[in-house]
Amino acid sequence: MMGGLLRVAIAAAVVGNFILVNTFPHRTQLIVTWVQLFALFMYFFYSFDLSYEYIWARLPHLLGLGLKSNFLMGAALTVFICAVAIFASTILALLAALARLSSSGMALGISTFYISFFRGTPLLLQILLIYLGLPQIGVIINPIPAAIIALSLCYGAYMAEIFRAGIQAIPAGQREAAKALGLKDGQVMRLVVLPQAIRLIIPPTGNQFIAMLKDSSLVSVLGAWELMYMARTHGRAEFKYMEMLISAALIYWALSVTFEVVQSRIEKRYGKGVDVSRV
Repeated sequence: MMGGLLRVAIAAAVVGNFILVNTFPHRTQLIVTWVQLFALFMYFFYSFDLSYEYIWARLPHLLGLGLKSNFLMGAALTVFICAVAIFASTILALLAALARLSSSGMALGISTFYISFFRGTPLLLQILLIYLGLPQIGVIINPIPAAIIALSLCYGAYMAEIFRAGIQAIPAGQREAAKALGLKDGQVMRLVVLPQAIRLIIPPTGNQFIAMLKDSSLVSVLGAWELMYMARTHGRAEFKYMEMLISAALIYWALSVTFEVVQSRIEKRYGKGVDVSRV
């Protein structure tokens, strides 16, 4: 009986809160909703009876405020791996997209095979194939380079389709007009098509970087001292798994929110649409 009354009270409180919040201005609704959901989120964690002293003691290690073997660790290493990988994957994506759009059958075959394989297999498998497979042919590679290579190849395949779609979205009349002015094919692509396509490419590319940031947790299987590996190692040391995993989750979330803000500013700077009337 008491349980039923409690459920009814909770339901009434939720409905009443929904009605009340809807009376606020739009921006206030957004802020209040975020605050309430975050409070519920933190209460959920509080119910685990966590050791906050342990979290604070290990937090500098998770954030990577120090060095491990004279190199980055924790969240700092995660960001480093993702930054290098997104740069490399952007170059790979552009090359693969141009190959897909070229008239060369060999280039088309190479690009489609590359895109199909790395989009069709799990990232974890790709990481292990690179780290454990290359030594089979005499190429010994350390965990961090292996992680960067795997992330670059995987996300380069996904981003290649983004680049291709962005390039093809530019009206054919733009190319024809540029050629009529005497520009060569390479100049048309570099001076006319890509500057316009970049406005369409930037938003989904930013989303890929945020997704890569989270997928980089798979690198922990290689023993690289990135955020997830640090969380698992410290959690295992004193059986404080929930403390470390929750802390890692909040750090990943904070990093994602930070890059979402950066992405929104980049989008405002370059714009999302293509104004063909100015070309």
